[in-house]
Amino acid sequence: MNKGLKKVAIGGLACLILSAGSFAYAAQGSSKTLTAPKAPSKNLIVLIGDGMGPAQISATRYYEQYKKGVKHLNLDPYYVGQATTYADRGEDGGTVVSGVVTDSASAGTAFATGHKTYNAGISVSNEDVAKPFASVIEAAERSGKATGLVTTARITHATPAVYASHVRSRDNESAIATQYLDSGVDVLFGGGKQFFVTKDEKGKRNDKNILPDFKAKGYTVVENTSALKALPASTTKALGLFGNSHVAYTPDRNEEIPSLAAMTSSALKILSKDKNGFVMMIEGGRIDHAGHANDFPTLIQETLDFDAAFKTAIEFAKKDGNTSVVVTADHETGGLSLSRDNIYELNIDLWDKQKHSSESIASKLAEAKTPEEIRSIVAENTGINDLTDEEVQAILAGDGSSYKQEGAYNAVISKRLLVGWSGHGHSAVDVGIWAYGPIAGKVKGQVDNTQIARASAAIVGVNLDKRSAELQSKYLYPKFKINRDNEVLYPVAALTKAFGGTYSSGSTVSKAVIGKNTLDINMSALTATLNGKAVSFTVDNDNGTVYLPLSAFSQLTGKNLKWDSLSERIVLR
Repeated sequence: MNKGLKKVAIGGLACLILSAGSFAYAAQGSSKTLTAPKAPSKNLIVLIGDGMGPAQISATRYYEQYKKGVKHLNLDPYYVGQATTYADRGEDGGTVVSGVVTDSASAGTAFATGHKTYNAGISVSNEDVAKPFASVIEAAERSGKATGLVTTARITHATPAVYASHVRSRDNESAIATQYLDSGVDVLFGGGKQFFVTKDEKGKRNDKNILPDFKAKGYTVVENTSALKALPASTTKALGLFGNSHVAYTPDRNEEIPSLAAMTSSALKILSKDKNGFVMMIEGGRIDHAGHANDFPTLIQETLDFDAAFKTAIEFAKKDGNTSVVVTADHETGGLSLSRDNIYELNIDLWDKQKHSSESIASKLAEAKTPEEIRSIVAENTGINDLTDEEVQAILAGDGSSYKQEGAYNAVISKRLLVGWSGHGHSAVDVGIWAYGPIAGKVKGQVDNTQIARASAAIVGVNLDKRSAELQSKYLYPKFKINRDNEVLYPVAALTKAFGGTYSSGSTVSKAVIGKNTLDINMSALTATLNGKAVSFTVDNDNGTVYLPLSAFSQLTGKNLKWDSLSERIVLR
């Protein structure tokens, strides 16, 4: 114990045991002042290479070594270990939708909140009535730190979303955009403008533009490199939307589309002004997309874009002296192999011949009707002038996946580059961890991805459990159904349990009890009584699962419960 600290007795307690998350009493003369222990780092930067598995890293290093004479990536000196990525098992209608192989939502939930969940879940638990889990950014925001999210994907995509929103499905990006308004996150840089100028409600689009709402809360909205560079030094909140959907791939960008490093630099300038420190997440989101498409040359460029952003972050951290940096990936994408066809070599000389991403020529490939058209499109983008008849026919036919002609084009190019793919999805391999500063010692060796969140919280001295409890006192995220009358109904058994009650199912009468209130459900007549008095609300029996409207639970709980249809959650208070 430091000399400045001493044990004190309070209300008969003989001593106070000090821990990393507790408070200490500091003696100053004859008085005692309650002070919080200093966190190991004032600031934290988390970088996520979406889809960036070991092969992606190796390939990018080979490219740098053989094409540019650079032996190491900026990341390399900071390698400390690897993380498992598995998700919770999840089923939907009897179909397994998640298990050992994760998606970005469940993996992101793990390394942002410290909890596993099912694929597609955005920082909510794996239950029929889900609870929200707080992220390290939400906990940091609550503690008074500045916070930021930066990505080359849509800012409403899964990885940034897990840090500042909560929905049962990652596809509900309009809700994610709207939740950002109340998140308090100071910097939001990425793509996804489409979800800020319109929003979905009950499955329908309307023309509500929420950009004015962000401006009203003090955000400066920028949409290109010039505006990003022109942000005043006094800026404390900024929303950057650099694409209607994702930010363009690196080889497809023009000078008005910022790199990930440029976005990172601007975000750091804003966030580092906060005297309480900051926590930010930076995602190389399109490494994953190139992997899904099996577009190997673009994948290399996206990984280099990410590595450059890391360089910007690590240089800031070293100069600052009070910043921890941790880097990992949510999963590997594509099942990339750096060899194929029993050939013990890689055609690295061909890795930089492609001018633009396969996405940029996908529509042309799909519209092509003749071999001559295919040959022309491929030659223009790659310089390859000797496509075989077999290769041309393969591209015309498509690869049988949703990528169609684009997928077939990438299969042809990959074979020539001597790299292979297991498919267009994710794989379950462990991913790397790189770290700098005090956090490095907390993520060494082989760990689970949930350890990233726990280490992140500990290193900046924030409490994930406390922030989660606050969120759980406000919201529940139930499964639900909508009947023909457009009425939202909820599963009685699951929701009764979530409210701390009990539910018993019977062939003639089922019973829900919450506190002193009892609801009896006549299973044949599909009617109900509350505390012995008839009540008039819909009772639905769907293959043995009973559903009721929210008004029933308002009466059972004695609370004025509300349904947020956009975020698909029950507002408790």
